[in-house]
Amino acid sequence: MSLRRLLLLAGALAAPIAAGAQTTARGKSPITTHEIDGDLRFLSSDLLEGRAPATRGGQLATEYIATQLRAAGIEPGVNGSYFQPVPIDVVKAESTYMQVRASGKANMSLRYPNDVVVWAGSATPKSQAHGELVFVGYGATAPEYKWDDFKGVDVRGKVLLVLVNDPPAPASEPKLFGGKAMTYYGRWTYKFEEAERRGAAGMLIIHTTKEASYPWHTVVGSWATEQRMLPRDPKLPPPLGFRGWITDSAAAVLLRQAGLDLAALRRQAASRDFHPVSTGITMDVSFSNSVSHLQSRNVVGVIPGKAGKLRDEYVAYSAHWDHFGIGPKVNGDSIYNGAVDNASGVATLLAVARAAAAAPRPRRSQIFIFVTAEEAGLLGSAYYAAHPTVPAQNIVADLNLDVITLLGRVRDLTVLGDNKSTLGPMLGHMIAADGLRISPDAHPEAGHFYRSDHFSFAKAGIPAISIGAGTDYVGRPKSWGIEQEDDYTAHRYHQPSDEYRPDFDLSGAAQIATIVHKFGTALANSPVKPTWNADAEFKAIREKSEKPVS
Repeated sequence: MSLRRLLLLAGALAAPIAAGAQTTARGKSPITTHEIDGDLRFLSSDLLEGRAPATRGGQLATEYIATQLRAAGIEPGVNGSYFQPVPIDVVKAESTYMQVRASGKANMSLRYPNDVVVWAGSATPKSQAHGELVFVGYGATAPEYKWDDFKGVDVRGKVLLVLVNDPPAPASEPKLFGGKAMTYYGRWTYKFEEAERRGAAGMLIIHTTKEASYPWHTVVGSWATEQRMLPRDPKLPPPLGFRGWITDSAAAVLLRQAGLDLAALRRQAASRDFHPVSTGITMDVSFSNSVSHLQSRNVVGVIPGKAGKLRDEYVAYSAHWDHFGIGPKVNGDSIYNGAVDNASGVATLLAVARAAAAAPRPRRSQIFIFVTAEEAGLLGSAYYAAHPTVPAQNIVADLNLDVITLLGRVRDLTVLGDNKSTLGPMLGHMIAADGLRISPDAHPEAGHFYRSDHFSFAKAGIPAISIGAGTDYVGRPKSWGIEQEDDYTAHRYHQPSDEYRPDFDLSGAAQIATIVHKFGTALANSPVKPTWNADAEFKAIREKSEKPVS
């Protein structure tokens, strides 16, 4: 983006930000830690049983959110209701049978869930696959990087074995697949999608903690339980017979029986010259499922803008209310409360909504979207993006909140997607006045941009970012924030131990809420709409949606 363009955007933001500051000075109620604490305590309590979609706990969560919106004077956003129904198929493996035959040698039994975790590829009473195991490297077909792991090999009816994350970027090509940062090609969602496009029977992703960015127990907690999925679009290719993860050690032993070395295969897969490797291993997978066709819901509230031509445009705010419900016991606890992930985001966004409702109306309308089933693969936001309650081309931006700090105030923000649209520079200019800055993602290799609900809006062409705390905490050593993030990922992420604690410092959550309210208000008043950068993969989608119909 040119310096002239940045200065133009900065000037467009300056007046609205100043107006927002004056509004607060005139006595409007500030965002407080107490209101965030109250919402956080309730949403992460055992009473809500982990807020799984299409459960009693999930219904309690959505009723609570809608009640809070109504109490704040925020209008219903779905034809007179706060609720957008979202159809969800719930699939649970009842029994699992797995047999592996390696090159005529003795069969190897894979222990579930110690060695492997598998689940249904679709909402079907029985999941099964029988086929040769083929190693396909990273499973990526990326023309823009001149990369094709399949090389025209027909993998229909095969069970694919694939490495997690992207191919590594060599010194000669430091920007290959985003360099250190993960691209969508590295996400497990892409790998399964590509396998389906190619007619595979099933897929196993080889897990390592470093490349996946989370430990094996997170895989077990996320996938060795009932799964939620949207009803399958009949226009999509046939689904996989099963999806799954396998530990690195189990994969190495399995391949060794066929005379193959996983370390050597991993080295081969790091090259453009890689070709799929037929292992000679036959895999049989078969298990029965219980299938329920249920309904969850997104919660949507609207604050209309001032009368005028911009009132039909919207600034969207999003946060997911769901977590994993009741799952496998860990240290005697089976309720996955999700206090940080993402009761924190919902509580913070409710505070933003209250502040917006109490403030003078900006020119654009504001829409607050609390989505379901993020943990199942961004299902609620994907459904909203496909069935928006207002025209998608009229949504000028989405500001997403997912995992908000409960550790205190920060000097920096981490903004996922800040380098993909003008939203990043616009926000950076605003917070600089308060001595804050946007810091690079501390773990770009984890692919966080593709792991939260703003991505569903981005895929629909809407400029979108996810705003959260950085790692530079006030009153703490420089390394403290990163240490706390790593500790959370290792010990509480997607675990029952992600619970409410009375020692949470919610001053940082109030800080984030205040920033998001100011920024959203500025966007709602600005004559300049955010735009995608020239190299953003979503720019063409936006341009197509905004093109006048002839």
